[in-house]
Amino acid sequence: MPVLAKFYGVVVRMLFAPLLGAHFYAIYGDHELVVRIGTLKIIQGDAPEDIKRLVLAWARRHQTELLDAWRLCQRGARPQPIGPLV
Repeated sequence: MPVLAKFYGVVVRMLFAPLLGAHFYAIYGDHELVVRIGTLKIIQGDAPEDIKRLVLAWARRHQTELLDAWRLCQRGARPQPIGPLV
């Protein structure tokens, strides 16, 4: 599962799994969130509220890049890294 970004202890990864639709994984310690890219909603997992806010803020800023990464994964290509939350 390629790493797309790292920020504030959060690691963002993407794995093409078509059953869930376009999504990414945000891992923070023992916590994991699965976030749908189109709606920017958490569809699975849990994490502290401040981490959820950071992940969703990052995703809002990079939604287009996340969709591009998903399309690359669909074709079996490796997505490009995405900038961190600054």
